[in-house]
Amino acid sequence: MTAVALTVAGSDPSGGAGIQADLKTFSALGVYGTAVLTALTAQNTRGVTGVHAVPAAFVGDQLRTLLDDVPVGATKLGMLGTADVVREVAAVLAERRPGPVVCDPVMVATSGDRLVGQDAVDAIRTHLLPLTALVTPNVPEAAALLDGPPAGTVDAMVEQARALLALGPAAVLLKGGHLGGVESVDVLVDAGGVLVTRRPRVATSATHGTGCTLSSAIAALVARGIGGPGAWEPVVEQARDYLQEALAAGESLGIGSGHGPVHHFVRWW
Repeated sequence: MTAVALTVAGSDPSGGAGIQADLKTFSALGVYGTAVLTALTAQNTRGVTGVHAVPAAFVGDQLRTLLDDVPVGATKLGMLGTADVVREVAAVLAERRPGPVVCDPVMVATSGDRLVGQDAVDAIRTHLLPLTALVTPNVPEAAALLDGPPAGTVDAMVEQARALLALGPAAVLLKGGHLGGVESVDVLVDAGGVLVTRRPRVATSATHGTGCTLSSAIAALVARGIGGPGAWEPVVEQARDYLQEALAAGESLGIGSGHGPVHHFVRWW
């Protein structure tokens, strides 16, 4: 049977992030993509000018109707937008269990625009993290979830990843792209211990959708049976390799005048 992954996230009209990035990533990695929309954004490579939330009840309707028919191997959560949507999504996940859940707690766009309110952050912390197989925050998102200052070192990232683990997810991948330096360092923490994974930092302006792409790559690989709960290292490393290639080729697309998208199909064209 064809591997199926689900993304629950917002729409990005510029195609570099959100639902659009997730579906491109699923396809690039050999997985059939399904999608539930939580919000519409007015957005381009320069920034976000508006967010229109989908009513929580209709998000739930989308999810339940899809899951009544299509078996899902892994679920990726992105921008959920409002506290009501977070709680509704959490209720459906608890009810239906559509494969391991990879949660990218999207709060701020690459442009720096804030995408969710504090009540949504609180709902993610309380209702969603305990249902999550892997949560993939960046440094600012981890700070928001922990209601503290952002980590400034790899040691601080490890400490914060452990603190996030205590909130209920089975594993945490804390992304260190915001730390700067010649390497991009991510920290994976689960019950088995700590893995610090490094890649050379790519000098590029094409960084739009990097977080969406990494988390959806992880979900795609899990849907295909590569790694997953209890064995996150192989899937994280393969997903990071894919993102590294997509980042390196992003500027070749020449899309937009701001933070352009990564090249999701770099392996093909």
